[in-house]
Amino acid sequence: MNDKITHLTPAAASLLAESNERRIRAIRSRRWVLYPRAKQALDRLTRLLDHPRGTRMPSIAIYGDSGMGKTMIMKRFRDEHPPRFDPVSGALKTPVLAMEMTSRPGERRFYSELLTLLGAPQRSRADIAQMEQAALRIMGAIGVQVLVIDEVHNILAGSYKEQRIVLNTLRFLSNRLQISLVCFGVNEAREAISGDVQLARRFEQFTLSRWAANEQFEILVASILRNTPLRHASVLAPKSLRRMLQITEGITSSIFHMVNDLAIEAVGSGVERITDDAIENWQPEFDVEAAFA
Repeated sequence: MNDKITHLTPAAASLLAESNERRIRAIRSRRWVLYPRAKQALDRLTRLLDHPRGTRMPSIAIYGDSGMGKTMIMKRFRDEHPPRFDPVSGALKTPVLAMEMTSRPGERRFYSELLTLLGAPQRSRADIAQMEQAALRIMGAIGVQVLVIDEVHNILAGSYKEQRIVLNTLRFLSNRLQISLVCFGVNEAREAISGDVQLARRFEQFTLSRWAANEQFEILVASILRNTPLRHASVLAPKSLRRMLQITEGITSSIFHMVNDLAIEAVGSGVERITDDAIENWQPEFDVEAAFA
């Protein structure tokens, strides 16, 4: 049956055999939807893994408003490059290591978070130099090539001195381990990274701007619909797309939420497609926090 269903991806089409309850559960669940802008970001990140090792490794900073899909892209990149067993060394290699910047960053808290992520036991009386050496030793042993840092704008929560120390720490790790850095954050994160001129020069900037009324937005909506298990194709008029953009203010997470809500309504009513009338009459039940940030 799936071979005859052209408006859905094979994975979405396979869900049509399930009950309405299971389909609704699938619609509500977080799911990866590949669209051109996300693919472009992932391609740039993947190229970092192929770059020859050196003392000034290229890095990437991805900025965007909350809800623009930064965290989903980060998780996708991490999941596409999971830890793998190296038969030569007999060790587990972790090419991509992802962490979140602590809410009140400082050198000790940064290394503590990093060592926890690495599964390293920490002595309560260990000084920063010991924590640093432990992190360097373990990251070198497991072959980290890219250190990914989410919520990098949290650096701004610290004092000026704390900000400089954390930025110096990032530059030091990149230099010593010959690894690339990938930083995700809201637009204010530019200010955080620019606090270290030498570090900032290494970063290629990639901005996830809010969606506008153009072909890219149409492709995004079409991609979401192809991954949404409805029995009939949803053909939307330009007016409906403009209304969707107006309601969601061009925020990716809000677009996903609106389409998901409309799809669940379509399953429940038996219409099995999203219509222009449904979009015209749709109202959010409550404010939804960004689930695809």
